Amino acid sequence: MSDSLRISISGMMCAGCVATVENALTAVPGVSEASVSFADHSATVSGDVAPEAVIQAVTDAGYQAALMTGLDDGSEQQAQQQQEYRDLLRKSLIAAAAGVPLMLAGWFGWLPDLNQPGARPLWLAIAALVAAVMYAAGRQYYAGAWKNFKRHNANMDTLIALGTGAAWIYSLLVVLFPHIVPGFSRHAYFEAAVLILAFINFGSALEIKVRGKTSQAIKRLIGLQPKTARVLRDGAETDVPIEDVGLDETIRVRPGEKIPVDGEIIDGEGVVDESMLTGEPIPASRRQGDTVVAGTINQSGSFLFRSTRIGRDTTLARIVEMVRDAQSSKPPMQRLVDRIAAVFVPAVLIIAVVTALIWFNFGPVPKFSFMLVTAMTVLVIACPCALGLATPISIMAGVGKAAELGALIRNGEAMQKAARLDTIVFDKTGTLTQGRPSLRKIHDMSNAEYADGRLLSIAASLEVGSEHPLAAAIVQAAKGQGVEPGPVEEFQTIPGQGVSAKIDGVSVALGNARLLASLGVDVTPVQDVLADIASSGAIPILLAVDGRVAAVLELADAIREESAATVKALHDDGVKVVMLTGDNDATAAAVADKLAIDEVIANVLPGEKANKIKQLQQDGAVVGMVGDGINDAPALAQSDVGFAIGTGTDIAIESADIALMGSSPKAVVSAIGISRATQRNIWQNLAGAFLYNIIGIPVAAGALYPFFGVLLNPMLAGAAMAASSLTVVTNANRLRWYKPPVEVA
Repeated sequence: MSDSLRISISGMMCAGCVATVENALTAVPGVSEASVSFADHSATVSGDVAPEAVIQAVTDAGYQAALMTGLDDGSEQQAQQQQEYRDLLRKSLIAAAAGVPLMLAGWFGWLPDLNQPGARPLWLAIAALVAAVMYAAGRQYYAGAWKNFKRHNANMDTLIALGTGAAWIYSLLVVLFPHIVPGFSRHAYFEAAVLILAFINFGSALEIKVRGKTSQAIKRLIGLQPKTARVLRDGAETDVPIEDVGLDETIRVRPGEKIPVDGEIIDGEGVVDESMLTGEPIPASRRQGDTVVAGTINQSGSFLFRSTRIGRDTTLARIVEMVRDAQSSKPPMQRLVDRIAAVFVPAVLIIAVVTALIWFNFGPVPKFSFMLVTAMTVLVIACPCALGLATPISIMAGVGKAAELGALIRNGEAMQKAARLDTIVFDKTGTLTQGRPSLRKIHDMSNAEYADGRLLSIAASLEVGSEHPLAAAIVQAAKGQGVEPGPVEEFQTIPGQGVSAKIDGVSVALGNARLLASLGVDVTPVQDVLADIASSGAIPILLAVDGRVAAVLELADAIREESAATVKALHDDGVKVVMLTGDNDATAAAVADKLAIDEVIANVLPGEKANKIKQLQQDGAVVGMVGDGINDAPALAQSDVGFAIGTGTDIAIESADIALMGSSPKAVVSAIGISRATQRNIWQNLAGAFLYNIIGIPVAAGALYPFFGVLLNPMLAGAAMAASSLTVVTNANRLRWYKPPVEVA
């Protein structure tokens, strides 16, 4: 039993097949929802149902199916596609080998006239040969058409079977009973029947080849995971298959090796390249206590780590599943197209019948030939393959490219919404800024009474035991400058104000102005310095030594280097940028001025952020909210598209419409950019597919004949049908070369 199954489906030839398979799956007892993707020939089935029942339902519908497991290397599906590609090429060559000589023989008059005495045996031999070739090259279409007929369905197989079958049956009747049609109508279309199959098979083969490139993102992600892990067991290091790694195992990673599973470093350190998962180009230093993620590469150093997540629970596996789900999801636009495609084939059948009746009743002589050619051409040219591929193939390519750029788009609907965003709201802390304060400057107010580093040493001595972020920033700055904290006596913490103690018998204190005032220290001489620091958006911390202000430490949550370029790129794209923060007006304004942000909403409590988003939406804005996925959860949910950013990878994956795997806001630009590019690509594909049918069907029906005496050859119709699908897939593949704006690359 399974709550969610992924099924690989072989044999789907057009968008009409999607509806057939979905109907078959939803009819299975226990299935609550089924979604079929024509782009990657897969289905996602939800509900309490056995895999065998699902596979049997697909098989009964006339297709082949196999269960897709979790994080594998994709070799089985790739091998299946390669085999299908080779089979279609072989069938195309078989059909061409028979059809091209027949066509040339007809052109150059090498075949006897049907009316010629003694010609019948040769033509019957040709009919038998063509029938054998049609079976060898097109039996999948005829079998599919028959199965659909028994289920009262119609799809591309139906159109091909009717078109080529009609050509062969008409030709055979003309050979056997030439007098049933006027002499000028006695023409065989054997070559058309097999050449149509040659073109369609060749086009389908190319489509598989090009479509395979669209799913490269999944293959690259899967390829990140190594096959083995070096596990420390019983005091010895042993290479074991990745499937055999358990929880709480101790694993060694050496320079240049991929990290096999998620875990926490327990000894050693390394420099880890996380770019394939986060989009961040700069390797990150990782040491004891830090987490590491499966699929990332240890560039230098060696360490031991304890496995905390394995198999399908690793971050990499969950990313793969998220990308797969997104690629196979259906935005509202695709659901509309599916409904159109479901009635398209029956409509084409009606058009073909009407076309035949018009030519039979009102057409010129030879009526039978014109009737057959036009009806057959309508059936062949009108396949809705391109229509069915237009949206999902673009979604596949766009979601895959977004993943490469560090943006995990949860589904096609989120991508469709992201393309329409006109306002982006950023949380400040941890999004536009680093999220942790750092010591920017020490203002020496002691008239150089203390040697270099002494003031920082005193401050670090007071804060070394504290876990407060400001204290950690001071201690970190001291370490960075090689300044060692010293011992303190009579240490005392004053909540909300700071700390005091004695160092070498001298009273010292570190905190805000209220602390120093309570200790009788005059802060009047530093009021101007305090005002300047506050206006710049930084935090002033006062250090008093022996009853006097000795220094003012200026701490600030540094703005990320790429934040300004991110805001500029959004402005260039016509997007309004708003900053939503709980900080005071002065701090928020200082950051907004440096980044040229359009609007600032400050002094907002976490619970009020969602209301602020709602107000923007009520003013007509389509709003994207960028936050850390924890404190901003209500606002992320309220927004039209929620972007979860930061190092909280687990939360980001689970909580947002779009998860930004790195800590940089630049991926927002990439996500919006690829969403818009994908939306444009979908419209191009749909426009091309609809235009192809709007123009192709009337031309196939003979609309140009009364004006120009032109009829479309059925063989050319088959080539055009194959070319239309190939064009859509090729256009979607252009998304693989999308590049985000240079300013934030």
